[in-house]
Order: sequence, then structure tokens, then C-alpha cells
Amino acid sequence: MNAKKIIIIAVVAVFGVLLAAALLLKIDDVTVTGNEWYTDEEIEEKIFDKSRFSRNTIYQFIKQITGNKETIPFIQDYTVLLNSLKSAEVIVYEKSIVGYVKYMGSNMYFDKDGIVVDSSSEPLEGIPEISGLKFGSIVLYKTLPVEDPKVFDDILNLTQILNTNGIECERIEYSGIRQATLYLGDIKVILGSGDINGKVAELRDMLPELRRKMAETGISSGTLYLDLYDEKSDNKTYSFIKN
Repeated sequence: MNAKKIIIIAVVAVFGVLLAAALLLKIDDVTVTGNEWYTDEEIEEKIFDKSRFSRNTIYQFIKQITGNKETIPFIQDYTVLLNSLKSAEVIVYEKSIVGYVKYMGSNMYFDKDGIVVDSSSEPLEGIPEISGLKFGSIVLYKTLPVEDPKVFDDILNLTQILNTNGIECERIEYSGIRQATLYLGDIKVILGSGDINGKVAELRDMLPELRRKMAETGISSGTLYLDLYDEKSDNKTYSFIKN
């Protein structure tokens, strides 16, 4: 056997060993950051699925540099950082979602600017349904065609205030004049317009006692009227009427 053939065989052998080693490299340790809508386990399952090479280190490296990534609902983008040959960190960039409307059997989720960013057949936990809006045909990734676009500022402001005060709201209903009504399970809250900050802060303070009294008196549900409440007034009035 001449020297040329020996060199070729050696190169092929080395290449084969390297290829085999590359194919055997497997990502076993995964950490996830930046996620709120999905758990760490759910993100890991969606990116490192059950396909043959999904956990292969080289395969994931190539996917990252080519931009060939998985499409995940409510996720704007994600990055897989290879910390070592067997460990990786997934950094998730979620879409900014403030609410959803029901449309043709689907839940259409929109961001702070009213752009429809995703759709789902199941409600996403922690995101309120927005009802009472009048709109035409909805197109994914386009602005929700409502009569008054200023309502999106109201929705963003109200959802942020509710979140700050730790109040979970299932649904927010808007009237034609941008007055808001909250649905908190067994309690319907008429907020109206005006000083939303003060009204929500008052709601936060009174909710535990209100629910305690409802339980004691056997009231299953009721409506709280905060539409006339004025934090600056000496006469801070509101009423609660059982259903």
C-alpha cells in the first residue's frame, strides 16, 4: 500500500471518528430564562423535542446560526447558548400580550399596540378576555380593527394597574364610551372611567373583607359599584349589591 492511500485512509478514519463523536454529543443539562407563560419543562420539550437529533450539540449549533428555530406560540424569539458540549441555556423572549378577544371560535391575543400576535383555542392563564369592543375582520399580525384605537391605551394602563395591585381579572368589559367593568369570578366591579389608580387600590384593600362577608352571609356573587368613587372627595361612596 503506497503512502497516498495510507494518508487517504487515515483522513477518512479521523473524519469518521470526529463524525461519530459529534453525533454522540448530547445536551443533557438545560436551563431556561425569560419565560413566564410556559414552564421550564414546556420550553425544553418544545425546543428539544423527541426527534433523533434535537438534543445533539452540533445540530442545535447549526440551527442557531442558520436561524432555523421552532415556532412557539406567544414566543417572539429564543436563543440557545451552548455552555459546554452537554449543557445549554435557553433565553426566551416572550411576546407582549395584554388581552384577547373571542373571534370565530378562537382566542385572538393582542399586544399593547393592539396588534394581534397569536391565536389559541384555549385561554392563556393570567391574560384577561377583553369584551365589548366592536371590530371587523381580524388578521393575525395586524392591528385589531376597533372603532376607537385609544382604548388600547386604556387596556394597557388598566392591566398594568391590576397586575401591580395583585388583582387577577378574568374579563374586562368596555362600553362604547370606554368605561370598564371587571369580572373577578364571583364579583363584578363597575369601574367606569376617571381615577382608575385610586379605584383599583381601593378595590385591592376591600376585596379580602368583602369576600369574607360574602362567605359569612351566604352571598355567592354580587356587583361592586366603584364608578362614582372619588379618592380626592371627602365622601368616598360605593355600594355592593348581591346578584
